[in-house]
Amino acid sequence: MNILLINHYAGSVHHGMEYRPYYLAREWVRLGHRVRIVAASHAHVRTRQPALAGRSRRDENIDGIDYTWFATPPYRGNDLARVRNMGAFVLRLWVEARRLTREFAPDVVIASSTYPLDIWPAHRIARLAGARLLHEVHDLWPLSPMELGGFSRRHPFIRLLQAAEDYACRHADTIVSILPKVREHLEARGMAPHKLHLIPNGLDPAEWLAAPPALPEALDALLSGLRAQGLAVVGYAGSHGLANALDTLLEAASLMKNQPLAFVLVGDGPEKPRLERRARELGLARVHFVAPVAKVQIPALMARLDIAYLGWQRQPLYRFGIAPNKLLDYMMGGCPVLHAVEAGNDPVREAGCGITVAPEDPAAVARGLAALLAMSRAERRALGERGRAHALANLTYPVLGRRFLTTFAHEVPHG
Repeated sequence: MNILLINHYAGSVHHGMEYRPYYLAREWVRLGHRVRIVAASHAHVRTRQPALAGRSRRDENIDGIDYTWFATPPYRGNDLARVRNMGAFVLRLWVEARRLTREFAPDVVIASSTYPLDIWPAHRIARLAGARLLHEVHDLWPLSPMELGGFSRRHPFIRLLQAAEDYACRHADTIVSILPKVREHLEARGMAPHKLHLIPNGLDPAEWLAAPPALPEALDALLSGLRAQGLAVVGYAGSHGLANALDTLLEAASLMKNQPLAFVLVGDGPEKPRLERRARELGLARVHFVAPVAKVQIPALMARLDIAYLGWQRQPLYRFGIAPNKLLDYMMGGCPVLHAVEAGNDPVREAGCGITVAPEDPAAVARGLAALLAMSRAERRALGERGRAHALANLTYPVLGRRFLTTFAHEVPHG
């Protein structure tokens, strides 16, 4: 089977996020299918952009997956430049529809960009090829820019996004969602009930079975020193943005100053300088901010944590569910998780791998930390092992890749 996967932001292990298209495609290739990923040359989530050297297109093969990169203008934030970048990609897809159909002859076309505008050229390619059309939902657009960014539903760009979402719900043969609580919303936008399949984010188990590279020397020394002082290490690994609710963690750390706890925040992001200032203002001598580590070093980092923190803001948008990638690292690392969230689902509670408390509530986070600290190391390890077992059974890409393939053959019910 030939699978054409369109994802503006697709990356690879060589380019950085977004990883999901790469890992799914690699599984499909291993199962004997041919896969082409079509992506934009510039995406803000990647650590390295593909080199086009002035060309309008680059084709290459990465680990058995054919990639086609279309040149798009660069951008930095969520402004008009990003909209131009989206427009350039979608227009290029439309113009290249016949060529992609002729070159690749897809049996399945997947429209998988975060925004839904790629559904129109994807549908055109599917019609030209006589292929099935699948729409994959990562985030709900236009609800995300409306509820998180304050855009009016009457804004022209929001109206365009809404038209695309409605078109996808009506015309896609199958809809796959990473978010687990979207059925009611999508059916209200025109999706027939039988179309929906839920396939969460996943992980590559091979990356956790291999011996991880050592941590950077300074981080290794810091963690060893904290352990030598008899302190339990509360860790966070990921972006330092407003959405990550790290202010709440700092306030909780202030409430826990007299407890044998240290806090290590690994990563970078727009809020990091302000968070560092806030920690100094609160006199948090046991809060340490550390530079990001390489993806291959994450297993070594997880092995050194006693408790892993994952926090969220209180956002109505989370009623549709959450699918955090960093939680997969915490689970595979065998870390008991303190989860501060209010959402349509709670993967920590589902896996039984930690404690969930209210979001944006430092006192609640402090109580959760105290409860985990009161457990023995063996009890905390048992929580972490439950998370690891759940991830291995349900959330690896070999498992999810096969589940995804079954949606391609899903037939429309008759009667």
